[in-house]
Amino acid sequence: MAKIVNDRVNFASVKNPMPYPDFLEVQLKSFNDFLQLDTPPELRKNDGLYKVFSENFPIADTRNNFVLEFLDYYIDPPRYSIEECLERGLTYAVPLKAKLKLYCTDPDHEDFDTVIQDVFLGPIPYMTANGTFIINGAERVVVSQLHRSPGVFFGSSLHANGTQLYSARIIPFKGSWIEFATDINNVMYAYIDRKKKLPVTTLLRAIGFENDKDILEIFNLAEEVKVNKTALKKSIGQKLAARVLKSWVEDFVDEDTGEVVSIERNEVIMDRETVLTEENINDILESGEQTVLIHKEDPDASDYSIIFNTLAKDPSNSEKEAVLYIYRQLRNADPADDASAREVINNLFFSEKRYDLGDVGRFRINRKLNLDTDPDVRVLTREDIIEIIKYLIELVNSKAQVDDIDHLSNRRVRTVGEQLANQFAIGLSRMSRTIRERMNVRDNEVFTPTDLINAKTISSVINSFFGTNALSQFMDQTNPLAEVTHKRRLSALGPGGLSRERAGFEVRDVHYTHYGRLCPIESPEGPNIGLISSLCVYAKINDLGFISTPYRKVNNGVVDLTDEGISYFTAEEEENLIIGQGNAPLRDDGTFIRKVVKCRQDDDYPVVPPTEVDLMDVAPQQIASIAASLIPFLEHDDAHRALMGSNMMRQAVPLIRTEAPIVGTGIEKQVCEDSRTMIVAEGAGVIDYVDATTIRILYDRTEEEEFVSFEPALKEYRIPKFRRTNQNMTIDLRPICEKGQRVEAGDILTEGYSTANGELALGKNLLVAYMPWKGYNYEDAIVLNERVVREDILTSVHVEEFSLEVRETKRGVEELTSDIPNVSEDATKDLDENGIIRIGAQVLPGDILIGKITPKGESDPSPEEKLLRAIFGDKAGDVKDASLKASPSLSGTVIDKKLFSRAIKTRQEKARDKVRLPKIDEEFNMKVDDLKAILIDKLMELTKNLTSQGVKDYMGAEVIAKGAKFTEAALNALDYTGIQLSHWTSDEHVNGLISQLIINFIKKYKLLDAELKRRKFAITIGDELPSGIIQMAKVYVAKKRKIGVGDKMAGRHGNKGIVSKVVRQEDMPFLADGTPVDIVLNPLGVPSRMNIGQIFETVLGAAGKELGVKFSTPIFDGASLDDLCEWTDKAGLPRYCSTQLYDGATGEKFDQLATVGVAYMLKLGHMVEDKMHARSIGPYSLITQQPLGGKAQFGGQRFGEMEVWAVEAFGASHVLQEILTIKSDDVTGRSKAYEAIVKGEQMPTPGIPESLNVLLHELRGLGLSVTLE
Repeated sequence: MAKIVNDRVNFASVKNPMPYPDFLEVQLKSFNDFLQLDTPPELRKNDGLYKVFSENFPIADTRNNFVLEFLDYYIDPPRYSIEECLERGLTYAVPLKAKLKLYCTDPDHEDFDTVIQDVFLGPIPYMTANGTFIINGAERVVVSQLHRSPGVFFGSSLHANGTQLYSARIIPFKGSWIEFATDINNVMYAYIDRKKKLPVTTLLRAIGFENDKDILEIFNLAEEVKVNKTALKKSIGQKLAARVLKSWVEDFVDEDTGEVVSIERNEVIMDRETVLTEENINDILESGEQTVLIHKEDPDASDYSIIFNTLAKDPSNSEKEAVLYIYRQLRNADPADDASAREVINNLFFSEKRYDLGDVGRFRINRKLNLDTDPDVRVLTREDIIEIIKYLIELVNSKAQVDDIDHLSNRRVRTVGEQLANQFAIGLSRMSRTIRERMNVRDNEVFTPTDLINAKTISSVINSFFGTNALSQFMDQTNPLAEVTHKRRLSALGPGGLSRERAGFEVRDVHYTHYGRLCPIESPEGPNIGLISSLCVYAKINDLGFISTPYRKVNNGVVDLTDEGISYFTAEEEENLIIGQGNAPLRDDGTFIRKVVKCRQDDDYPVVPPTEVDLMDVAPQQIASIAASLIPFLEHDDAHRALMGSNMMRQAVPLIRTEAPIVGTGIEKQVCEDSRTMIVAEGAGVIDYVDATTIRILYDRTEEEEFVSFEPALKEYRIPKFRRTNQNMTIDLRPICEKGQRVEAGDILTEGYSTANGELALGKNLLVAYMPWKGYNYEDAIVLNERVVREDILTSVHVEEFSLEVRETKRGVEELTSDIPNVSEDATKDLDENGIIRIGAQVLPGDILIGKITPKGESDPSPEEKLLRAIFGDKAGDVKDASLKASPSLSGTVIDKKLFSRAIKTRQEKARDKVRLPKIDEEFNMKVDDLKAILIDKLMELTKNLTSQGVKDYMGAEVIAKGAKFTEAALNALDYTGIQLSHWTSDEHVNGLISQLIINFIKKYKLLDAELKRRKFAITIGDELPSGIIQMAKVYVAKKRKIGVGDKMAGRHGNKGIVSKVVRQEDMPFLADGTPVDIVLNPLGVPSRMNIGQIFETVLGAAGKELGVKFSTPIFDGASLDDLCEWTDKAGLPRYCSTQLYDGATGEKFDQLATVGVAYMLKLGHMVEDKMHARSIGPYSLITQQPLGGKAQFGGQRFGEMEVWAVEAFGASHVLQEILTIKSDDVTGRSKAYEAIVKGEQMPTPGIPESLNVLLHELRGLGLSVTLE
């Protein structure tokens, strides 16, 4: 039976479904883990920024005399608020500072003291509370990347001759790739960095398995036989497993140096695979070898034939030879000495500086090869290489499986934090290079950490990442759903990922491990399909970067329905487990009602008894993303249409009056809450004041919270009005709370911007009829009732921003003014004294928005001119109009204007500033003193009757001795920014309060400091503008767009169409009670598209409208046909809403019944006004002289080859000639034709098109002289 949840009748059958996790956790958690600001330095995990610092520091000079050590990093508050950054085109960033310690290890430098300094490392863009970054005034999102996980991969390929070849590839986080592969001759090779090839046994010799005996012992392939007659005679007839070598040492004199050099020589007495005979025995006895190796008679030994084959191909016989061979392969040269050759090989895979598997790589290798190597060993070990070779041999003998590259245990996610950490690592390694250089240069001087560091290094790397990286994207801000989806997107493209062209079908396809992790539905149509996907609703990304999804534990056929019964599993952890379906019917005690349960096991779907089930889905919605979960009756829609539906919901334009859907899925409230686009109560409290622009809340606080806080309990929120989004939509919110109302944490206090009453509301509930109407809804066209236009049901407001910059040119300074040369008074009537159009003015195409003049004198003014200018002012000078005019399709109302200026000071103003600045400092010092006095009073109160346990500063020096009493003087003397916060007293509770109190004090102090800097900056420099710009004016124009013919509309089921006709209300088909329908859709659009969900929605919507009820029908667990019938019966509607309609024009009944109900329709962002475009005369391309193309360039329509054929078919040669010449690129013909039209003369004959001249020039460039006779 349906139950009421959230004012909606809920059809879900699942008992206590798991609450959704925070939808933006992917971004926010990753960024917080990167910075770890809430963690004191001593407790920070070796992760993110902290890890990058600890990997690059300490830095020493070449002689190890000076060492620069890293102690801690912290950030200060941002200079500008988020709103200021958006308005002024600035980056919302925080200053990153590091505490560095510089000391000298050289005893000769007595005058060098250890220095500890806070060094500014540059601004770093800071994530806003809603998971975005503001870069140059635009909100951007860093998309998470899905890439191949570091670790070892086993694969296979088929050779042209039908041989199956196997390979193992080790992919590290950083360092050389190494691949082991077999070839058609059953020999195993190692490839270093994909190009250098060597037999595997050579590599084994080089890493310490020097001779054949050691190598064969790894695989347990040979037995030793002592070299004496009796033992050898027993082995006659068996094969040698290793060469018999004769070794000796030769001495000779080096001619250059005269030194005696000894060289070890080898001679092969007998080769491998030689069968022992009587004759051979004597040779072996003479060789001087102690033992020989004989093949074991083991049934499994044949599996290892590849090792013997490889040994036969191996050119080396000892470790030294192997090392030389590898060095030559890598460097194509001989090494200086043995040690350097060994070092090169060691650096490749065994050096922590050059090679890093990362936590993930080590974890994956240990899991795959069943090793228990310490997770901190982040380089390759000998065991790794041996185990990989053994696994590869098992593969060759069909005793193991190759890896599935598309399995989600082999793909991991690089979140924002990790991408930023990688960029920081690049920046810091560059910086450490310059630090070393500077240390070497300043060898004998006294210097400080600040002298060594160039802050630009890091910020240039970070800025280029945010500005140019493919994964840093301009946020899709059409509506809240578009925002949330963009932040939860996973892309396989980008640096270090795949490319569109090379990605095959397998990578894009849905894999069984996507279940509950990546949405099988939501993905773009087009070249990126399957490469860009969306995270499922319950999915999380774990610390190693693998996507995990929650399941309930099932023990002996009983499902654990408590919160403790839910655990997250990665794709690897759920391998081979049997997982029950989320909507399997259960009793209240968690036992299954049915005898058998439909389950999933990897890529199979067994039906098993309840006792065999290991886990159970937490909810049926688990497999889809947010957008797909918003489609009611998704289970009745074809997947292709569902894909279109979920993509089109992101394009729904926010309407003036929002309305939540009658038929929802129950996730709408959560999307609205987690999108962070609304104002939400942060805790319990009371609304103190509310109006259209402000909400003030008095939050409840406990005595302790009140005690440790330096902020008032009353918090004010500004409500955005007509704020422009990235896509020129409007965020215009209204309060939905009242003064005196009690609120709880998470209560939504505003609506608007595609939300209504705390729920996502992308469209409107319209009365829809499925029937043909006079052919106007042929091929998915839509017929609309005029009421929809008249009553602004589908009307939206769009805001465009226009800006103009004033620069200093070589010929003088530009100026904003309303006094523009050669422009009528009428054209400038709405401009103010700064030349900016007034708020409220109506704008039409061609109107001046911002008036600007630019000096244009070709030469320097003569002395006479200078005198005239001095007497009569600047206007005597030669200026040209450089105003910003409205584009051809712009019409609207000016709603806001802004002017930002740099401070250009006169001498008097500078003198005035000199007086003002000390006053500001004085004011700041008084505020800080007051703040410190409050802190000390509170600390005295906390530490009354307690003694110190030893209060220490950052360096560990005691500043209040152990056992001492806390006095006002001692507390006053402390520097609270550089003090350890733990263990002040023996009372842990008091310690916690002290720590919180000091943290809050420092926060408040930093805010005051930032305010001081901001005020000083405003006085001395004015508004911060990009370099070279003196002033910047901005104008915001709002356009009200009613829906009209040519606009695109859609339902939630992929049923999209273009409005073809807006019909008068009286002509629309109407119901028996006279109600005209709002919209007529073509019924032929349903059966072939197989999105029957829209019919279910229409029928249930009709019942809801009639009864005034809203429904929630979660996907895969929603209302059944019986439920629909029950509700239509309650509403007194016919079954399936098959209704008799009447023709609006004649009043007669239509022949057939039609389905009439209420559907939720969206207006999409493809609006006809943005696409309408016409041109008469406009710009031409520079070389071909043909008109440009596209609306943005004010271009023409291309008359392409097919159009030419059509005109040729009609024999209209003169029309064609005209089109190809004077209407396009016959330059002289164009101007003559214009003259002829103006003077009323006969049209000239067309000349030569410019494109022919271009062709001739190209031919001449090829050395062919072509002339026209």
